[in-house]
Amino acid sequence: MIRKALPLLAAVLLASTFGSAHAQTAAPPTAFDKQLHKLDLSVAGVGIFNTTVTGPVIPLSDNQGESITQFGSNTMGALVSLHYIAKPYFGLEFNYGYARYTENYKGPGITNYFLPANTTDFQVQTKVNEYTFGYLITPPHLILGMQPFLSAGFGTQAFTPTPLGGQEEPEKARATYYYSLGVQKDYGQHLGFRAGFRELFFLDPDFGQNYLTILKHSNTYEPMAGFYVRY
Repeated sequence: MIRKALPLLAAVLLASTFGSAHAQTAAPPTAFDKQLHKLDLSVAGVGIFNTTVTGPVIPLSDNQGESITQFGSNTMGALVSLHYIAKPYFGLEFNYGYARYTENYKGPGITNYFLPANTTDFQVQTKVNEYTFGYLITPPHLILGMQPFLSAGFGTQAFTPTPLGGQEEPEKARATYYYSLGVQKDYGQHLGFRAGFRELFFLDPDFGQNYLTILKHSNTYEPMAGFYVRY
């Protein structure tokens, strides 16, 4: 539902931006216009670089105590963000992120129990949907002519295995915490450019399977760049 609503919101903002340009020159902005001007909607490309974690499998499985090394493949994804900047040091943001990559599991806990001979990795292709909400700061002091920003918050990531490469594993959500920082620059009244860096923290995905559960925290590094539209 949220994914379908974001493109519609972008269209509404664009239509309002260009459709009301003449009306705003003839009349002062209303209180609603002033609040709407504090909103911007951005679309960015992100690089996704996942870390590697290793640990013993928890009890309740045949491979308990055996070591598993887990890592997600590196890829590209997309990030849609809605910013509300009430004041330079008080703002809110909502993020929706999407990526698709492969979760890899290897080590004695896998090779000694579940894999055919001469196979080293158990792989699960998955879609990853991020839904996070955070506190946003946009200091008024410029850096090289660009406005800095930083944010931090929490939410969830849903790991949804694909129909063909997902090993028929079920979807699994993980609580996610993040921070981001970067710079942005307006180009005219309604458009701007934004670039930065994000880091996400979450428990290693196991798709609800005891034989993949090592209870180690992983993180993802995400450089990003994109454009935003403001009313």
